[in-house]
Amino acid sequence: MGFSWQLINDSITDGDRKAMTDFINTPNQKFTNGEKCKEFEMEWSKYIGCAHSTYVNSGASANYIMASIMKEQKGVGEVIVSPLGWVSDVSPLVNLGFTPVFVDVSMDNMSITLDNIKKAVTDKTVGVSIVHVLGFNAITDAMVHFCRDNDLFLIEDCCEAHGATHKGDKVGIFGDVSNFSFYFGHHITTIEGGMVCTNDYRLWDYAKLFRSHGMTREASSEVQEQYERSRPDLNPLFTFAVPGYNFRNQEINAVLGLEQIKRLDFNCKKRSENFNYWLDNLDEKKFFVNYEQNGNSNFALPLILKEKDLELFKKCCILLDEEKVEYRVGTAGGGNQARQPYLDKYDFVAHDLSNVDHIHDFGLYIGNHPELSLYEIGSLTHKLNGV
Repeated sequence: MGFSWQLINDSITDGDRKAMTDFINTPNQKFTNGEKCKEFEMEWSKYIGCAHSTYVNSGASANYIMASIMKEQKGVGEVIVSPLGWVSDVSPLVNLGFTPVFVDVSMDNMSITLDNIKKAVTDKTVGVSIVHVLGFNAITDAMVHFCRDNDLFLIEDCCEAHGATHKGDKVGIFGDVSNFSFYFGHHITTIEGGMVCTNDYRLWDYAKLFRSHGMTREASSEVQEQYERSRPDLNPLFTFAVPGYNFRNQEINAVLGLEQIKRLDFNCKKRSENFNYWLDNLDEKKFFVNYEQNGNSNFALPLILKEKDLELFKKCCILLDEEKVEYRVGTAGGGNQARQPYLDKYDFVAHDLSNVDHIHDFGLYIGNHPELSLYEIGSLTHKLNGV
């Protein structure tokens, strides 16, 4: 089926292609994890206002690195995590021996709340993983202080929230670590790619170690010297400090990222304008529209029924099919992760998830991208309101 309104249009421009072609045609290039990757890391750190960024091959790989760092810092235990996000928010936890603890979200930003976090904390809790779902800001000052005061490792998943802000500062700088995704469908793309961000120099070392097999030569000179002194029996070029992965990215992807980041502010502004117009024109009697818009950098346009009405939801899906509008049922990540079969063999805790289940059963999203016109948005909302 061809879509007239896709989740995302081709966002790679002729200028992007020329930059990549020029790079490929330059003699003696190093194509993996070289100077362009470092340059992109520096530009990304400037963009969000963090001290250190580590470029990896996907946002999901970044999830694994963040969970691995948490394990090094805190050991294993319970991690309070959003059930509305992506599978890679949860799968690293179970694969690394943590117990996911799912708590409910607020409807106004689709993110877990501090009150629900507090109710779920036990003496086994070692961390909290929040997700800035669909580009909504999920962070609060009180949440940051609570995690700090209770020695909880705080992870921010910002994969859908490039440019989103909290009190004027971009998200991704408030947790111990954060990650962003540059998958093809996100605000900017490096085709595949992700970033691990932190303001902590020690955690930055861990991110670089886990990215590249755990090899100490990837870390700071201080770490390298520490292992050379403590393990003189090992070759310094092949000393593995942590059980790492190969999550390195490539130079050509970084070249694309350096071009795309120039347009990111414009893209975020246009997406937010589209989102506001979407909400202004939806029927608030049928659809939930009371979202927290402050600081939003919208990833996709949510359509969630206000009431539990399966017949109405089916009719909305039929209309979208007829209009050739691509959509995803359940919104972020297919809805409630606690209902997914990959967890059947693992221990997890699920508190009351009423809001998440409502979004799972009666919610979807459609694409939001800078090329959309207000006419297209207004026309579709008018038809949806008439269902």
